[in-house]
Amino acid sequence: MNKNVIITGTSRGIGYELVPLFTDAGHNVLALSRNEVPISGLEISNCHCMPCDITSSADLKRVSDFLESEWKHVDILINNSGFLVNKPFQSLLKDDFKEAYEVNVIGAACMTQTVLPFMKKSGHVVNISSMGGVQGSVKFPGLAAYSSSKGALITLTELLAEEFKATGPSFNAMALGAVQTEMLEEAFPGYQAGISAREMGKYIMDFALNGSKYYNGKILQVSNSTP
Repeated sequence: MNKNVIITGTSRGIGYELVPLFTDAGHNVLALSRNEVPISGLEISNCHCMPCDITSSADLKRVSDFLESEWKHVDILINNSGFLVNKPFQSLLKDDFKEAYEVNVIGAACMTQTVLPFMKKSGHVVNISSMGGVQGSVKFPGLAAYSSSKGALITLTELLAEEFKATGPSFNAMALGAVQTEMLEEAFPGYQAGISAREMGKYIMDFALNGSKYYNGKILQVSNSTP
């Protein structure tokens, strides 16, 4: 059965790869990113592209209006948007922390609030986190704002799964390790990951479609390397 799928952060990296993976499988996709050009250029018939800043109340209202008028329901939400800042701790500004948390935590929370009224018990919210946000994992200097915000997203996932366990949808987080994306290059210049964005996209798609049968409130550590 075809699903209605919302993906944030689709202009590059894993989010960009997820769009054609879902649409080629026959699913309907609402692709959201600050820059819609890369996806809109693909000209996919079962994909609707919308420029969306997830930290903007006006943009989130446009998403809600679209769902109300066009889809009526959402099966899967993948909160994939991410903001990375790589600076020594003493060089981080208050605004660096604010932007990391605005996108990685608050934006994901507000997007989820926007979509929840359109989701049934069988729905699935997948939050894309990072191994850097997992307690006990290897940590790296320069990523204090990014990794701590991804840790907050993990805790939020666990909280929402508990709060909505009777009514649904299911909430899970995928803590990703190294994937060959632009963001990895920004965090670890010159490092070559063993997994491509498309390969990870396939794994995320399968989990988004099927994982809620087996998991709720869980953090899946998806990593075969350090970083």
